[in-house]
Amino acid sequence: MPMSQDPIESHRAPEPVGLYPHARRVGGLLFLSGVGPRERGTKKIPGVELDDDGDIVNYDIEAQCHSVFRNVRLILEDAGSGWDRIVDVTVFLTNMKEDFATYNRVYADYFKDNLPCRTTVEINCLPTPIAIELKVIATI
Repeated sequence: MPMSQDPIESHRAPEPVGLYPHARRVGGLLFLSGVGPRERGTKKIPGVELDDDGDIVNYDIEAQCHSVFRNVRLILEDAGSGWDRIVDVTVFLTNMKEDFATYNRVYADYFKDNLPCRTTVEINCLPTPIAIELKVIATI
């Protein structure tokens, strides 16, 4: 018998930018799709200043980190899980050299009571003009 794979949609986290659910429950695990710092119901990205062509002029990685972590928390809660149930985090940064220290400091504040496995990678760009995205696995 195949294992149930229930898609999860959060009505508080930002809408997905493509055809995918916020998360999918498989057995006792919850797999979140990539989560960025956008705000629900708007294209506004906390800490990002864009020019008229939609290119990044300036950004605040700390503001984006706080927003990403808030969005992850909303999805986890709406799925029936929680922050303390995160077991693995993959972090995508667009500028490791400039942003890692700030991201690492903010991350430590959020994860001081829970130490999930973590991988941090630098990538060329993300689908929207953001500097950070998280891929999370949690228990449920």
